[in-house]
Amino acid sequence: MLLAVLAAGVWSLYGTGVGPASLLAGREGAVRMLGGLVPPDISPELLGRLGTAALETVQISIASLILGAALGLPLAMLIAGNVEAPRWLSGLARMAATTLRSVHELLWALIFVAMVGLGPTAGVYAIGVHSAGVIAKLCSEQLEAVDSAPVEAMRLTGGSRIACALLGVVPQARANVVSQLLYQWECNIRSSIVVGFVGAGGIGEALGIALRLFRYQELATLICAVLVIVAAVDHISRMVRARVGAVSYAIPGSRRRSMQVTARRT
Repeated sequence: MLLAVLAAGVWSLYGTGVGPASLLAGREGAVRMLGGLVPPDISPELLGRLGTAALETVQISIASLILGAALGLPLAMLIAGNVEAPRWLSGLARMAATTLRSVHELLWALIFVAMVGLGPTAGVYAIGVHSAGVIAKLCSEQLEAVDSAPVEAMRLTGGSRIACALLGVVPQARANVVSQLLYQWECNIRSSIVVGFVGAGGIGEALGIALRLFRYQELATLICAVLVIVAAVDHISRMVRARVGAVSYAIPGSRRRSMQVTARRT
């Protein structure tokens, strides 16, 4: 098996031309582009447009997360084996989730741009539909990973399928489902930048224009803004994950407060 994996890796690298030679062949273009990024453009006009585009990117990511969760979470409930949905319904839900996530956001964006026109609306639909399939896949696995003992106890005492799912499965998986949704939000930020290249709004649209017009200093400013947005979203996600108990670490001060509360109760 190891030899087969190594052979496939070497075959793929050779077939795609990846290696030091390809990097050296493009060194002149890389040096020219990196040199053009300095210094970044910080003109008031650009910063004004950047602020509007950044807010639009955040709006696209949140709206697409809401749409994706509204579509993906019901599919996850139907797909999860321990929920025991009817087999035909579970199969249809699995097929729908696979179809949604198999099509890339860019292709969805092209479809929705043709339907609703250029702008952030197309980006929300494209990312939301794709993320629905991803949420359905990941959250169904979180639902299936819960402790089966409480669920079986509810079933033995006469609990219905819906009651066992809502009171036995969902409460155990709640923290991890929230963590998956937060991770999808981070992915939506990056996806909103990618779909902007085809006219779906946000910073991605400004990046595409700057790149096509060789405005490298403007491009550097936009890249810095993307890094700031991604870092801010990551920080917010870590804080929320710590609050809902989905991670092993805690935000600063939370452990001390927890110890104080425990001492007072004792």
